[in-house]
Amino acid sequence: MTYHPKSDFLQVMMERGYLADCTDYEGLDDALTSGVVTAYIGYDATAQSLHVGHLLNIMMLRWLQKTGHRPITLMGGGTTKVGDPSFRSDERPLLSPEQIDANISGMKQVFAKYLSYGDGPNGAMMLNNAEWLDDLNYLEFLRDIGRHFSVNRMLSFESVKSRLDREQSLSFLEFNYMILQAYDFLELNRRYGCVLQMGGSDQWGNIVNGIDLTRRVLDNTIFGLTSPLLTTSDGRKMGKSQGGAMWLNAEMLSPYEFWQFWRNTTDADVGRFMKLYTELPVAECDRLGALEGSEINAAKIILANEVTSLLHGAEAAAAAEATAREVFEKGGVGDDLPTLELSADEIADGGISIVQVIVKAGLAKSGKEAKRLIAENGARIDDAPLTDAGLMLDAAALASPVKLSAGKKRHALVQLKG
Repeated sequence: MTYHPKSDFLQVMMERGYLADCTDYEGLDDALTSGVVTAYIGYDATAQSLHVGHLLNIMMLRWLQKTGHRPITLMGGGTTKVGDPSFRSDERPLLSPEQIDANISGMKQVFAKYLSYGDGPNGAMMLNNAEWLDDLNYLEFLRDIGRHFSVNRMLSFESVKSRLDREQSLSFLEFNYMILQAYDFLELNRRYGCVLQMGGSDQWGNIVNGIDLTRRVLDNTIFGLTSPLLTTSDGRKMGKSQGGAMWLNAEMLSPYEFWQFWRNTTDADVGRFMKLYTELPVAECDRLGALEGSEINAAKIILANEVTSLLHGAEAAAAAEATAREVFEKGGVGDDLPTLELSADEIADGGISIVQVIVKAGLAKSGKEAKRLIAENGARIDDAPLTDAGLMLDAAALASPVKLSAGKKRHALVQLKG
């Protein structure tokens, strides 16, 4: 669609590639140009940290605030007790209230890096839907809210249909999730004047439900805006790597590994990722993304530095780049490399096998994968080819730190504890 927005926020969303769909472009654009708009994105507390897959929507909230509007980060203390069934093949494991609270406190650390929380007109707010969901009276909720939902319509949503078409069980608990999410939007509108919900395009059905419910109950006009579900140019889901999720909390993934993830971006994705994950001007993103050969590698370093600076600070980004240069250009051992510390017990009785060490260091998922890495000449020890899968490391071998490498880009240090 070719809509030319008047508001700064929608202009940014369109030209940088954040926008998949919107329930009413003109209506939202008018609201954005006539005052401060309050908008929210919901985050269920299913893990101790957010990951790279969440970063796109966090950047949307950041741009919302930078263009003069008010973001809400809504923590799903209530909805996490149910679990979002959208496009899943199985039910999410249920977490205890203690686990949910611990996860929320871990996730909060990241938001503060991107948003400015405060009481000003566009100060960000952090809310928890347990505030209104935990004390709901079931019969009142059914009577006041449940009557507005058509089961026929709920069954037609793609997220539900795909599960039923595959004849995979959808529990009544999960079926309630979309009603609770719709109720969140209603409550945020009633309590805080929130008029916009944003989310990934897989949330379209849930967002539309909330708009419909709010119109029926409060007779208020509100809006929905979705972002594309990102995959890398080689088809992988954004934020997943061979080693698992790319976490945003430094204690779960070091700034160096985070930097390295962005440095390893495929050539074809550089320009697009710069627009989405950095604040460099669009023209500069396009220029850098169009580079080729060795020049595109310089662009990848700029991408890695920009994204890492936003999350971990400029010093962490500079340290990661310095470590990478030392490791790759000089074959040295950088201070920031992921480090595996082995205890004396682990190397007692003749040492520990190199295969075990490779797995423990996160360079392979299993012993089988580690052996294949060695057999295919993909492993190095202190920058020399590692060819013996039966090698044992004892205390003498670990008298000084040992550098292990898997391919050209993944490295770890192994050393004895204190």
